[in-house]
Amino acid sequence: MHFRRSRLPGFVGLLILSPLLSLAWAGKGHAQAAPQNGGDFSQQLHPTKKVPAGVILVRGAWASASDSVTPVPEGGQVTDNVYSNPYFGLTYALSPDWIKKYDGPPPSDSGYYVLAQIQPADTFKGPNRGSVLIAAEDLFFTPTGARNTQELINFTRSNLQADYQVTQGPTEVRFAGHSFVRLDYVAPVAGLHWHVLATQIRCHMVQFVFTSRDTKLLARLIQDTGEMKLPGEAGLTQGTGGGDVPVCIRNYASDERIIEKVEPILTDRRFNPIPVRVIIDKQGKVKHIHFLSAFPEQAQGITDALRQWRFKPYLRDGQPVEVETGIMFGRTPRPSSPPATAAAIGR
Repeated sequence: MHFRRSRLPGFVGLLILSPLLSLAWAGKGHAQAAPQNGGDFSQQLHPTKKVPAGVILVRGAWASASDSVTPVPEGGQVTDNVYSNPYFGLTYALSPDWIKKYDGPPPSDSGYYVLAQIQPADTFKGPNRGSVLIAAEDLFFTPTGARNTQELINFTRSNLQADYQVTQGPTEVRFAGHSFVRLDYVAPVAGLHWHVLATQIRCHMVQFVFTSRDTKLLARLIQDTGEMKLPGEAGLTQGTGGGDVPVCIRNYASDERIIEKVEPILTDRRFNPIPVRVIIDKQGKVKHIHFLSAFPEQAQGITDALRQWRFKPYLRDGQPVEVETGIMFGRTPRPSSPPATAAAIGR
């Protein structure tokens, strides 16, 4: 497209002068009503309609599920001072005068969950405060490439920033009758201490992160974890489901196990990762779909496709059992550095 040069300067000048011309025109007795709300010449500085608090007007990629009955990792709650999570089969009694004050964010597209943030209530009596973070990381989608909790904690240890100093571990320990890995480190400048206890449940690393300046308080909080309840399969070398929950198998949705497959139709041009956990029933049909992060139209398109997938039934001891696996749609995230080997865990 070409413009005639003789007209372009006048057009630009008109755009620049138009506000001044409007003011001059108004000053000559041709005043126009100023806008009541918004704009540089508004007579009303405070809008009559405000954005509602606590409401997301435009929701982006978010967690969702195909039904509201099947437990999901982010579904834990604190009731009567006890944190319980049906998905992980976990119950953890909070210390007296400690509460869950804030809800965590939705899971990330790499499968990281903030399950609960525990901190002292206003009635807490003590010289120093602290916090307890209960978190989980999906081993199907972690960008580190770690295959189990041991490797993931080793990766954390190897990638601590120079401001932190490791004071213990990683070391295998036992709490509540199950194996954990423990990692302690400190930030000398801030005087803050971190104690991490991690185990594996349903192919997730579930960890408790205790933070405080008071090492005696941390020791007491860690001791209290001995009273929590975990499923029988929890442990560093177990944690792959079975029994009352599906067996979790990495990369189970491979061509040799799929009988029928329909590719989802994604008409949008978004390039986000879409991590999906699915439960496959004993007949090989997709029973449950959990989107860790997806736009609504993406979730609908993938759900319509997955409902048509058929798998070979998975047999354990000659009997078909349910399987839980992860499938990544959309853009695949770039992996981080390879994890340290499991042999780096102290015994």
